[in-house]
Amino acid sequence: MAYEIDRTEEQWRQELSPAEYHVLREAGTEPAFTGEYTDTKATGVYQCRACGTELFRSDTKFESHCGWPSFFDPADSSAVELREDRSHGMARTEVRCARCGSHLGHVFRGEGYPTPTDERYCINSISLRLVPEENSGP
Repeated sequence: MAYEIDRTEEQWRQELSPAEYHVLREAGTEPAFTGEYTDTKATGVYQCRACGTELFRSDTKFESHCGWPSFFDPADSSAVELREDRSHGMARTEVRCARCGSHLGHVFRGEGYPTPTDERYCINSISLRLVPEENSGP
């Protein structure tokens, strides 16, 4: 698939740290409970770490206690691409950035979390960059 942001793998290797490259470009997974945004409660926008596209907002983040940041809905459904993933002997739905094709994590449905969508976008912290909402007022 062609993406708006189309870089060679060598260009991605130069732009991303080895850990970022492993997750974003090789569909790796960071270890559970180690990501910088797993327990973050800050208000703001979560962007793709590779290209800066707005993916999720803090008002859709919830505590799933799964070890990775969880969101019940993307900021814009066209910002993410969903793909069938049959790796590791499982049938899952992979979540990628629709602008650059970077791996973000997986989405799970029907788990019973008390959210409006009954979906859990389980996203690697290293795939995201939080842009905090600026405080307005005195």
